[in-house]
Amino acid sequence: MAGSNFVDYVKIFCRSGKGGAGSAHLRREKSEAKGGPDGGDGGRGGHVIMRGNSNFWTLLHLKYKRHIFAGHGGSGGKQGSFGADGDDIIIEVPLGTVAKDAETGEILYEITEHDQELILTKGGKGGRGNMHFKTSTNQTPRYAQPGELGIETAVILELKVLADVGLVGFPNAGKSTLLSVVSAAKPEIADYAFTTLVPNLGIVQYRDHKSFVMADIPGIIEGASEGKGLGLRFLRHIERNSILLFLIPADADDITKEYNILLNELKVYNPELLDKSRLLAISKSDMLDAELQAEIEQDLPDLPYVFISSVANYGITELKDMIWKEILASNKEL
Repeated sequence: MAGSNFVDYVKIFCRSGKGGAGSAHLRREKSEAKGGPDGGDGGRGGHVIMRGNSNFWTLLHLKYKRHIFAGHGGSGGKQGSFGADGDDIIIEVPLGTVAKDAETGEILYEITEHDQELILTKGGKGGRGNMHFKTSTNQTPRYAQPGELGIETAVILELKVLADVGLVGFPNAGKSTLLSVVSAAKPEIADYAFTTLVPNLGIVQYRDHKSFVMADIPGIIEGASEGKGLGLRFLRHIERNSILLFLIPADADDITKEYNILLNELKVYNPELLDKSRLLAISKSDMLDAELQAEIEQDLPDLPYVFISSVANYGITELKDMIWKEILASNKEL
């Protein structure tokens, strides 16, 4: 998932199809020169439909397709024949995609399951043919309904990454390195801040063929909830994670202080994030001896923790065990 190929925000213009006109046809046959009305109904206009697809990880395919128009319904015909429905247009989106009204910002729909379908814009209804308007006082109505117009609207699609575990930490905390060690994901890794510019997902294999999904979220800095650094653009990806794994390096000046800064940024952005399960991993712990580790343990925040080193493969098994235990606990609560 290269940076240039990851798109998590697009604005599209959708227009559903207009309904077909009803027919005002009057029956004309050799045996009946002045027959009654037999005009059929028009077909409905096509819908613009959003469908979840678990094989998609980005909105890249919509980046250069900003105008999406569904087909128009066909007109009704003689002998009560109905017009064809307009062709629906289906937009495939990754799981975790949220559709918002571009003008009001109101959330319209959320896609969270594979093959889940939601109609963004409904096609117009087809007009009724003249045979619906026949009455005892009007035996040969020569009029029919026109079809309804389609709906035009601008929609914002935002992707919030779906994962069991979201990695939360400052830039350079070792999140990308950890993900590359525990999964087959190959995020960009370098010794400078903001190496990760897009969320990366990795499937972590666990015992007995079990697995869970881990997301490496771009680093948070103090003030991110106010738009600083990568800011609000990536904080939303944390909303979809079941468990938050805080990653803080062992050489941090004050691990608890860094944890509280990270926690506060999440709280300011969305207080509901504090309801999620939280775990702590102290990275780069291969530099610690037993005495120093015991000293650090005395001042850690009150939550499950483990000391790890991705480079030395130290504590990784214990980390997976801790995460899996929390996943099971979270599923029981649901």
